[in-house]
Amino acid sequence: MVALKTVGLLVVRDRKLLLAFSRNKQCFYLPGGKVDEGETEKGALCREIEEELHVQLTEDDLEYYTHITAPAFGEKKGVIMEQDCYLVHRDIEPKPAAEIGEIRFFSSDEYGEQSAQAPGAIAILKILKEAGLVD
Repeated sequence: MVALKTVGLLVVRDRKLLLAFSRNKQCFYLPGGKVDEGETEKGALCREIEEELHVQLTEDDLEYYTHITAPAFGEKKGVIMEQDCYLVHRDIEPKPAAEIGEIRFFSSDEYGEQSAQAPGAIAILKILKEAGLVD
């Protein structure tokens, strides 16, 4: 088992969660990515969100929300994603960049209709639904 340390951004609007479509992995997933050696989690998330969504965040914009563990979508079998998820506390206007083909807000049911589903996105949608934040 190999653990992949990652961070994800939670943007909830109108009871739906923002997910980004990766051209590389052909799936919608939580915006964010891997934490590089020597980086803080919040620093890594700020870097990834700038790269993926053209949004500049500061570490003060982010609040830790929860941790998820799930099989890493698009990685070799046996790779587990260990992801800390952070809420952003200001309005942002994300725009797809780099490998991101599209961004969209999803309810749990809407994501369930996708042909490809990332286990981490399923897990965080379940947590947010149980908390009453998304439908």
